Order: sequence, then structure tokens, then C-alpha cells
Amino acid sequence: MANVKILASVKRFGPRYGRKVRYKVGKIESERREQKTCPYCHKERVKRIAAGIWQCKKCNSKFTGRAYTPTQVKLETTQGEATDNTKKPAEKEAVSDG
Repeated sequence: MANVKILASVKRFGPRYGRKVRYKVGKIESERREQKTCPYCHKERVKRIAAGIWQCKKCNSKFTGRAYTPTQVKLETTQGEATDNTKKPAEKEAVSDG
């Protein structure tokens, strides 16, 4: 028997909208409903005030995060320097003339 993914809150849609869409919506809704942890006092008492603004009900600290989750986005740094892949028109002509 195949693995069955539990859809919980999206059962209300029944067979409408397709399996993949319902699965994606279910994943988003379950993430939205779960308790969020405060990065300062580590209690699960965080409430969303506005898009990207979160407040802990226990320690009353306000902080920013992502729009729907209070976690910070970690940017990856690359080693070395960035290269410019675009060529100027003069360089293209010089390369094509050969």
C-alpha cells in the first residue's frame, strides 16, 4: 500500500483542486497553526502582529522574522568573487570575429 499523507485541515475541500494543491495548502496551514518559539525566552508564546513582525506574550519582546514564520532567513555566503556572465557588445564582436 502506498504512503498516505495526512491532509487534516484540507479535507474540507474533498476531491476538488487536485492532490498537489491540497497537499501544499495543508503543509502551509499546519505550519501556520503550530506554536512558535520566542528566540529570547524560548517559550511557545509568540503571536504575529503584522507581516514579518512578531511579539512574545511572555517577555513582551518584539522582533522581526519571515512573513508567516518568526525564523530569520540565513543567507549563504560564497567563497571567491562574483563573476559577470554578461558580455558587453564590443567584447561579443571581438570574440565572434575571432
